[in-house]
Amino acid sequence: MTALLAGCARNAGFQSSAEKLAKADELFAAKKYARAAELYGDIYFERSSANTAYALMRQADSYFAINRFADARAAYEEFTNTFPKHEDVSTAFFQTARCMLEESLPAQYDQSETVAAIAAFRKFIEKFPSDDRYQQAIEYIRTAQNKLIEKRYQNGYISFKMKDYSAALMYFKEVTDLGNTNRADRMSLYYSTIISRRQKNMEAARTFYQTLAEKYPDSREAKKLSKHFK
Repeated sequence: MTALLAGCARNAGFQSSAEKLAKADELFAAKKYARAAELYGDIYFERSSANTAYALMRQADSYFAINRFADARAAYEEFTNTFPKHEDVSTAFFQTARCMLEESLPAQYDQSETVAAIAAFRKFIEKFPSDDRYQQAIEYIRTAQNKLIEKRYQNGYISFKMKDYSAALMYFKEVTDLGNTNRADRMSLYYSTIISRRQKNMEAARTFYQTLAEKYPDSREAKKLSKHFK
């Protein structure tokens, strides 16, 4: 709410909501989003105009445009709570999920926001199954899920470096069991092969290597290990 109210004192020079709205729209069109957000916030705070909902949505859009995702998310959530029947409420739900995904940390760190983003996109799909952004939401979910897969791989790699091989194999198995063809899968097979060789489990090592060589025959990892499996 602090962001929603920020700028009220600085905008006292405008005599009417209509003037503020016209100026805010002008600033938005000129991509001066930070200043526009202040004016849109003033209009929303006054709650005296038919453009109250419009102003809140524009404020959220302004924050999103300048990568202030936490402020944008707060404004979009304010919109869904205050105007649940508005024609633009689907946009607010969709953008809230996008903000969560944008706020999420790289794969090696905590992925709470990524998990929340997946849940938010699924909620959007459930509430608005006919929305034109349905497929976009599916793609965003896949992007988020890939981050979680990368997180499992990173956990496995850290365990590998710490020589906690049981934990490493567990994380790598979580990745390879998904059956994807990507970097995380390739590297999980590679390190699983190495671990199995170090544990003198040559049967498992050969199985991991054969899967790696079949799925990624031209990879550096497969070529590097090939000398051990003539």
